[in-house]
Amino acid sequence: MPSPEIYDVTIIGGGPVGLLLAYQLTRFELSVCLIEKQDKNTLEGRYGRAITLFPRTLELLDQLDLVQPMLQQGFACRSSVTYKDGVRQFPGKVWTFMENIQGTVFDFALVLRQMYTEDILRERLDKKRVSYHGSKECVGFEIGLDDSEYPVTVHCSGPGGMMTAKSKYLVGADGGHSLVRRYANIPFDGDSSEDQWIRIDGIVETNMPINRAYGAIETTTHGNVLWAPLDHGATRIGYAYTPEIAAKYPEGVTEEVAVNEAIACLRPFSLEFKEVHWWTLYKIGQRMARTFATHNNRVFICGDAAHTHSSGAAQGLNTGIHDAVNLAWKLALEVHGLSYPEVLDTYTTERQSAVQRLLNYDKDISLLMTHKWPAWYDGDPNADPNVLLGEIFNNAAPFNTGLGISYEANVINQPWESSTEAAVGVQPGTRAPDTELTAPGTFQSVRMHQVLRNRCQFHAIVFTGGDIKTSKLDLVPLREYLDNHPELSRHPAIAWLTVCGSAGCSPYEVLGMTGFGDTYFDARGIAHYAYKLDPRKGMLVVIRPDGLIAFTCALDGETIWQHFSRILKTQPQKNRS
Repeated sequence: MPSPEIYDVTIIGGGPVGLLLAYQLTRFELSVCLIEKQDKNTLEGRYGRAITLFPRTLELLDQLDLVQPMLQQGFACRSSVTYKDGVRQFPGKVWTFMENIQGTVFDFALVLRQMYTEDILRERLDKKRVSYHGSKECVGFEIGLDDSEYPVTVHCSGPGGMMTAKSKYLVGADGGHSLVRRYANIPFDGDSSEDQWIRIDGIVETNMPINRAYGAIETTTHGNVLWAPLDHGATRIGYAYTPEIAAKYPEGVTEEVAVNEAIACLRPFSLEFKEVHWWTLYKIGQRMARTFATHNNRVFICGDAAHTHSSGAAQGLNTGIHDAVNLAWKLALEVHGLSYPEVLDTYTTERQSAVQRLLNYDKDISLLMTHKWPAWYDGDPNADPNVLLGEIFNNAAPFNTGLGISYEANVINQPWESSTEAAVGVQPGTRAPDTELTAPGTFQSVRMHQVLRNRCQFHAIVFTGGDIKTSKLDLVPLREYLDNHPELSRHPAIAWLTVCGSAGCSPYEVLGMTGFGDTYFDARGIAHYAYKLDPRKGMLVVIRPDGLIAFTCALDGETIWQHFSRILKTQPQKNRS
């Protein structure tokens, strides 16, 4: 048996969630061992179910410098269509929220099949910091009871024999049948139904008038049929494989069956498959792990390993990406000894709250898409379920796009605590608005999110008022405090930024002093308005590494450090070693 390989983190599962997590951790200067049991060079290993990336997910990928190659290959969908009996329905249902996405430059859904997403992520891995092992399967792990620095031991088998890796942490991103979740004895609560859906991808020809928009085709035989334009000119069709349809095929489902029923569900439009790339038949269910972390926060799960549901709202990969982004920066701060353990605890609480909302919502839409009523429905049983389905999708638009996902108050998301003033600004735990700023000198417009790259740092943004003479009453004491408190001004997990409420030839002359980090102008008050700040006075807004608001407070050094000291340690230490 060769000597164990040593890493900061071992990840089981080399799908998009595991790859994204590895990419981030290496970007944050951690070493990673990535284990994938499939051979991704085979056709079977390359195709997968996930296709749609919604706006908030694209923002997260953009802040990690990943979105541009995806835009080169994906299909940006801003329109939807609903058909019934060959007639276009007005108003449309289900996917109409795609037509009115606001507040982001990513005002569309990017349709890109999982194989291409994985290719991009795999290409971007830092080969010096990550060791990728394909065709290797985890067969077990142990967590040492001592205080060693690398207490996690993982055993893998595959071509070439056994391999052992030791690490500080283990993450299971190994799908709905997760070995990590099962070996960690984490209960997987929820339900499975007998309802089955088919998804089939390929190159098609059809006389359906609008066929390059996200579509819903209302049928009485195949449920609410999904029509999704894919990358590279392909199309996905998804439909309910009802007991009535199944009775026609006692020998089971084959590719020919999947094609024939796709043709049937599109009638009266014609449909011909020029190529079939991939198809699947699967049962619908909603499950969530009772916890996303165990063994004293040494073992984590994310993506399908932590939760499973239908593909009805196209949220699977989006939810997994949000898991990976939420976990990565918290785990990196912990390994670098920069944060308190309570920060890492919030991974489970934050992500479980978002997933639970998705599961509740998914139960309803998966039933309605199969022409069944939810248990709570007490209306006309002979009514059209597509009407209620459309209403639910419309009400859930902020959640579907991801722009409205938020988290409750915790050690990171700290509410305004002043007893003399009302709460001000954007709310902790919500998405930081992406607003226009102006660069010094060139006066070129830049977006806030372009400035806030995810580098595993909190962004402490000093917003000054439009009247700098008045603002200096706040700025000078803050400058003096920071000069005397390097634990705040030079903390490696804090990046400072100034957004000045006026403009001039240089930041120094406008502010009358050196800015707090880089300075951008907001002379028209666009950013101040977006962040709901009083344009007459200064304010601090702190944004988490994942682009959510952590807290807001006055420009008082002691108050600012009180907030940060709940999250960050004064001096970097070796955590858990």
